Amino acid sequence: MRRERIVIVAGETSGDHLGAALIRALRARRPGLEFEGVAGPAMAAAGCEVWASAERLAVMGLFEVVRHLPELLRLRRMVTARALALRPLAFVGVDAPEFNLGLAAALHAGGIATVQYVSPQVWAWRQGRVRRMAATLDLVLCLLPFEQRFYDGHGLVAEFVGHPLADRVPLLPDRAAARRQLGLDPARTLVALLPGSRRGEVLRLAPDFLRAAELLAAGRAGIEFVAPMANPAAREVFAAALGNRRRAGTVLPLTLLDGQAEAALTAADCALVASGTATLEALLCKRPMVVAYRLGRATALLVRAAGLMKAPYFAQPNLLAGRLVVPELLQEQATPARLALELGGWLDHPQRVAALQEEFRRIHELLRQGASDRAADAVLALIDRRAAAAARRSA
Repeated sequence: MRRERIVIVAGETSGDHLGAALIRALRARRPGLEFEGVAGPAMAAAGCEVWASAERLAVMGLFEVVRHLPELLRLRRMVTARALALRPLAFVGVDAPEFNLGLAAALHAGGIATVQYVSPQVWAWRQGRVRRMAATLDLVLCLLPFEQRFYDGHGLVAEFVGHPLADRVPLLPDRAAARRQLGLDPARTLVALLPGSRRGEVLRLAPDFLRAAELLAAGRAGIEFVAPMANPAAREVFAAALGNRRRAGTVLPLTLLDGQAEAALTAADCALVASGTATLEALLCKRPMVVAYRLGRATALLVRAAGLMKAPYFAQPNLLAGRLVVPELLQEQATPARLALELGGWLDHPQRVAALQEEFRRIHELLRQGASDRAADAVLALIDRRAAAAARRSA
């Protein structure tokens, strides 16, 4: 009897957690399913056989990808060969679109059902990719509602499943409990710093995040900072930047954490966050934030010169609200002085915070759809449709 396998490939920490939740939901429905592919520790714990670490896909930006291209191509060839030999029921790419869309094309050509879980930001930049996606993907699972509407207009089968983070994070965050959990003073002003999960983005943002914290602290008594690190690589880079500031004579009341981003955001009065999944987590924790990002210099020049950016905003809270609800600062806008000024704006205007939290509650309810279960149902429905079609052809 043929073993029923799904090949799943995830990139970095957030993809690893999404993949793990999907594996558990699929197994709950079909206990005999087996999973293999590129995975992190969460997917491994959920029962995925690991061919390579998800961290190998944690590169971002056109030129950053180019630098790692030989290694990525070797990895893609290995995964393609193993998947074609296994003949799985389906391939599921979790995020990591630069890697997974090319892999999906090869596997689709080999007759394997292909799914992309987490839409690439094709609606925001490089929209020409959607034609290739329509030709090589059987299904896109969208975490955000406006993504499905975009694909509906381009002939690609897509389904909005909601976001697993919205299912996990409580609608009413308990700030006092979060501070107790982290051993933080319940009375002091607390600002969370989240400089990203990829080594490159932390290198580009950490010095300015720390300098912004110093400027904010200089004008306010009784302020503390907490910095939850997404992974050991991010901690190494951020700790080095912090060491440089301390050698320069700066003393910043800052607590470094391994993980625990949700607790840190829930505990904080406001947050300084690198653009990405952490901004959504801050939204779900109902925290006012300032969003910053800095691409590599060459990537930023190309994006601007070619007019590749199409979306009106880059921060997820603004995209979901359909308007500018939190400050977003890109490239040279993200100066320490500007970051500190925008953070102070949240701390000094509680009425703005209350209005923002009401908007965030509305978005949270919209995204709370039972995402992992809906994604599992959609993947199994695709597998079953293909099996029924194959049975009809052979009858």
